[in-house]
Amino acid sequence: MEKINVLIADDHKLIRETWSYILNSDSRFEVIAECGDSEQAVEMTKQKRPHIVLMDINIMPISGFEATERIQKVSPNTKVIGVSMHSQPAYAKKMLQIGAKGYVTKNSSKEEMIKAILEVNDGSKYICEEIKNNISELVLEENKDMPNVNALTDREIQIINLIKEGQSSKEIASTLNISLKTVEVHRHNVLKKLKLKNSASLVNFINQSTNP
Repeated sequence: MEKINVLIADDHKLIRETWSYILNSDSRFEVIAECGDSEQAVEMTKQKRPHIVLMDINIMPISGFEATERIQKVSPNTKVIGVSMHSQPAYAKKMLQIGAKGYVTKNSSKEEMIKAILEVNDGSKYICEEIKNNISELVLEENKDMPNVNALTDREIQIINLIKEGQSSKEIASTLNISLKTVEVHRHNVLKKLKLKNSASLVNFINQSTNP
């Protein structure tokens, strides 16, 4: 089985060394490069073509956002996972919008980081639990005057979170391993409970809580 090659871009040496040690201790992964400079990260990605880049969004001299955009151009098959101390959903949303496939905070556990790498490498998108929880709280807080928001089921909130990530109904069905028809039923129920007229209203409703 081919190892998942990883490049770590973070301006803290201890973090780079810790993650290199953790991942290289797991037979599924190989850290093929690490750096503390975002421009160097782009160049190293261009040369080494890693499967995964763990990108600190606060890295310098260019931001992790800009570095991610450049990586998409120089190595389209490389998948970027944003890593940050920021747990605001807006940061995760921005990273996904510019092409990252995942986002984890530095509060995430070792197990969650590994899960993120595996899922992104397999073609899925990944948002850490901390961000998902914050998104759900925002949905509930910003719409607490809506009498039916508390009637949303866990599955319906999960689908709202996936829509926030930009997934289509077909992608949601694949992510949750349910039928497309089931996804559409859930979306219909969400519209009804939140008293929204159509899917466009739902998207607008969702985006209000995560605009950068």
